Amino acid sequence: MRPSRTLIALAFVLALSSAATRAQDQSTGDPVADAARRAREQRKAAPKPKKVFTDDDVKPAEAPAPPPAGSSDSTSPSEAANLQKPPDAQDSTDKEDPNSEKAWRKRFADQHKKISTAELELDVLQRELEKSDVQYYSDPQKAMHEQFTRNEINEKTAKIEAKKKQIADLKQQLSDLEDQLRASGGDAGWAR
Repeated sequence: MRPSRTLIALAFVLALSSAATRAQDQSTGDPVADAARRAREQRKAAPKPKKVFTDDDVKPAEAPAPPPAGSSDSTSPSEAANLQKPPDAQDSTDKEDPNSEKAWRKRFADQHKKISTAELELDVLQRELEKSDVQYYSDPQKAMHEQFTRNEINEKTAKIEAKKKQIADLKQQLSDLEDQLRASGGDAGWAR
């Protein structure tokens, strides 16, 4: 029985020594070389990254060239004439009468828009004034200064008064515009 145990032990020692020899063949003892070898093996095993396209890789689309003047397209002769005219010439033919309904409606729409914008700004200023009226300052010196001088509140009150004057001026301009409409013989409905 002993010889078989000895043979088994001997075979085990030989197997261990051959494994150690293989490990020494791969390891040179230099940690830098070993790290480089492992990195090379990992790169071989890693999948290649996919191509990422950037703006530099993609060419911009080219605008189509205008057709030659003698080509026969689906454009009519009048459209072709308009295309060949400079933009200033097209605008001069499209100008309308300053006393037309469209022109008056545009003037009134612009004036109403100015008034509504000014009223919205006034509303915001009034809200800011209400907020400033109950403003709490964490800095005691600033709180005391504002309590006695009321600079912030006075500034906002002045802005509100100026905005109210601006709204009154805009409404007067609207009234003058209505008078001009009546004087020109236009329909009063154009002012709406």
